Amino acid sequence: MIPIFLIIATPFIAAFLILISRNTIAKNYLGWFVLAFPLILFASLCTYIPSISKGKNFIETVQWIPSFDLYLSAYADGLSLLFGLLITGIGSLVILYSIYYMKSEQSLHVFYIYLLLFMGAMLGVVFSDHMLVLYTFWELTSVTSFLLIAFWYHRKRSRYGALKSMLITVFGGIGMLVAFLMIHQVTGTFSIRETIEQVNILQNHPLFVPVMLLLLFGAFTKSAQFPFHIWLPDAMEAPTPVSSYLHSATMVKAGIFLVARFTPLFGGSTLWFWIITVTGMVTMLWGSFIAIRQRDLKALLAYSTVSQLGLIMSLLGIGSYALHTGNIGLTGFSGTALFAALFHLINHSTFKGSLFMVVGIVDSTVGTRDLKRLGGLYIMMPITFVITLISSFSMAGLPPFNGFLSKEMFFTEVLKVNELSIFSLETWGIFLPVIAVAASVMTFVYSMIIVFQTFLGKHQPDLLNQKAKEAPIGMLIAPALLAIIIILIFIWPNVLGDYIIYPALLSIMPSAPQMNPLTISVWHGWTPELFMTFAVILLGILITAFLSVWKKIYRLLPDGLTIDALYQKILSSLEHIAGSSTRLYMTGYTTDYLVYVYVSFALLISPMLFVQGGFQIDFSRDAPLELFEVIMTAVMITSAIGIVLSRTRLTSVIFNGVLGYSISFFFVLFRAPDLALTQLVVETVTTALFLASFYFLPSLKIENTTKKKRVSKLLIATATGTIFTITALAVKSFVQFDSISSFFEDSVQLSGGENIVNAILGDFRAFDTMLEAIVLFIAGLGVYVLIKVTGHRRENR
Repeated sequence: MIPIFLIIATPFIAAFLILISRNTIAKNYLGWFVLAFPLILFASLCTYIPSISKGKNFIETVQWIPSFDLYLSAYADGLSLLFGLLITGIGSLVILYSIYYMKSEQSLHVFYIYLLLFMGAMLGVVFSDHMLVLYTFWELTSVTSFLLIAFWYHRKRSRYGALKSMLITVFGGIGMLVAFLMIHQVTGTFSIRETIEQVNILQNHPLFVPVMLLLLFGAFTKSAQFPFHIWLPDAMEAPTPVSSYLHSATMVKAGIFLVARFTPLFGGSTLWFWIITVTGMVTMLWGSFIAIRQRDLKALLAYSTVSQLGLIMSLLGIGSYALHTGNIGLTGFSGTALFAALFHLINHSTFKGSLFMVVGIVDSTVGTRDLKRLGGLYIMMPITFVITLISSFSMAGLPPFNGFLSKEMFFTEVLKVNELSIFSLETWGIFLPVIAVAASVMTFVYSMIIVFQTFLGKHQPDLLNQKAKEAPIGMLIAPALLAIIIILIFIWPNVLGDYIIYPALLSIMPSAPQMNPLTISVWHGWTPELFMTFAVILLGILITAFLSVWKKIYRLLPDGLTIDALYQKILSSLEHIAGSSTRLYMTGYTTDYLVYVYVSFALLISPMLFVQGGFQIDFSRDAPLELFEVIMTAVMITSAIGIVLSRTRLTSVIFNGVLGYSISFFFVLFRAPDLALTQLVVETVTTALFLASFYFLPSLKIENTTKKKRVSKLLIATATGTIFTITALAVKSFVQFDSISSFFEDSVQLSGGENIVNAILGDFRAFDTMLEAIVLFIAGLGVYVLIKVTGHRRENR
């Protein structure tokens, strides 16, 4: 077995290899080189299946900063393995598809680097046990998906979609981070496994509900749940392989993973049950309703993803009921709901990944995705048509395809839910089957739209940009493999159930008693859910037949009262406020900026001095002033005043030099020769540079200002100087914290360094020094880039 750390790191290593060898690997072979990495990872993860299916989990930990509870921890159990297989398995097929779909792209190495970074980030999310590490990878998925969606950045819609997705998902991620910090505050650990072991402490804490809400906020934004679903359709501007990967196996499933991972902590709570169940149901219904309205095939698939994610989320909510009772077990009602959620998660990855690839094929072949211009393609594209037929029928929940099995399990769970006598289900639970049927009818309709309006009906060659023909065989391999998997899962569903889904279920319900795995029945008799399927098909056929009548409903929806319009309005308002406030203070005058700084300082510091009693100035412990100290102080004050009142630059430079040399004289008196020497050198150099610079500067007229302005500046300067002086004097008397001198006295014992300056810089102020070094490094990079850019421009001239 390959260590889990190496599995997470491999995509990043591969991205780095592509970066350094981009000029040595031929473009035609680059995709095949990249394909080797997810294939190896998928094969490696398969070696974990036998052990994890028997209940064994794997944990790898590397300490980083133990005193801050920071460490790197990778954890492989049934749930993370399921997602890991999807990420690498679907990722392999997406890269295989990209080899043919993106072959004409000039920046191919950039595309693969982004894709591999995204894959590594997703693997980091699902295999992390430390919450802060999980959050880091979580946000890395947002950044890399931003790069992928904006890959064709010259398109305005691509930039808009990337920004929208990043704003919404990162906003949710920040909420999730706050939830993690709260969990650490309550349990004292960032480990997910250790937190689950302290579930009783968290559930009885006042922060339980805020933590839950913030965590769900992050999950809902990432998985495009209502009302945060608006970013997903705009993300369709990404290249089709990216859309296929994001929608079928990766980014949008991260929120599903988060809910499943933390169900042992929050499952059983009434609030958790209703929020997830209702949000999932509303998302499913709304997504399927809007999908029918779309003319663009990718947009239709985007809303169908929203709907399917809602279905999975609602099943997770219903399944959380099992943790409330604690005695139903894995094979009871709620256990099967969680099982159905994981089963449909896999099924959705297969048919949605295939459908996106098919849409990409249609778009690249005939040059359009507009349903109004498509039709009758089945004769010219028979293989693509068969793949579409299998995938669409699976999405519609028809036999003999895998979507039928998980949809039937979904019907089973929503029918049983109103039999429960808690959570007010005996009253409100009746709505769940109604919503489930309504959403399934519309799912059936938009699935039929994909098949019938694209491949059947009248062929319209005059409306197509290119002549229709079958796609190259290489582009068909990946969606064809997914279509075959769809059928294989229907025939042998329990292979998947026993070795992949059941271990994942054990991860969600770790406290449930060990029982035999659940059995998926291809034929489950003349049950109510089967009759619900008949009703879905009948109503779906009716709506499909009278689709033009049905679409009149959408005209009733007001265009300006949508969530997307609200998002646009909020964004526009924020931009307007930001622009107005920036123009207010960015006047272009240095004097104004100094006024802002000094006034802010005076307004912030002076009240704090009053509140904290900082005006208690005590001179009793000061050493007596000697005559020469008084003289030098007077010289320094005179120099400072002279700088302000001088009329020429030369006079100012001379006064400034007197001030600096006076300070060095103080260092000599106080027996600090190193500082005195440093001050003398710096003062000499700066004075010389000042004089050299001023020689080349043009003469400027003295600014004539009004008396009112001069008075106001005088008051501001006086107030600022007074507060500075009082603060400096109060520091000695106002002792808020213990002295840090003990650190200096024990520097050898604490840091091992006898040189106190080195100990301060390297140990006591290590973070400060490190950040200063980073600032210098960034500044150096900036200088280097400016020099390089200037050099290139000269060469171009």
